[in-house]
Amino acid sequence: MPKAKLEERARELGRELRCPVCQNQSIEDSDADLARDLRLIIRQKLRRGETEKEIVAFVVARYGEFVLLEPPVNSRTILLWITPIFIFLLGAVFILFWFRRRGVTNHPILSEDEKRRLSSISNDKP
Repeated sequence: MPKAKLEERARELGRELRCPVCQNQSIEDSDADLARDLRLIIRQKLRRGETEKEIVAFVVARYGEFVLLEPPVNSRTILLWITPIFIFLLGAVFILFWFRRRGVTNHPILSEDEKRRLSSISNDKP
């Protein structure tokens, strides 16, 4: 395999894995020593002919699913995937009720009978 193609595969794979030290960066973007070591391991494994799935499985076995920037949906990660949706829906419901509440007046509407009585009382004033 050409060196440029191998390097591109290594970079793509590095962008899919989270740095265990930095936690908000891929190992490709991180300057941490551990990220550098993982980049070297990925390149060595690719040169040996290992598949991307095998390399990801190796890193996950060593550091856990936390290192996956896009973790799979399973029983351990379902809360991770559902929480943003739940928060969005909760916010939408809150906004809906807030806008509906803004349109409601706190003053009760008078019935026709009450309006007549009020009119007669106000006309009787001296």
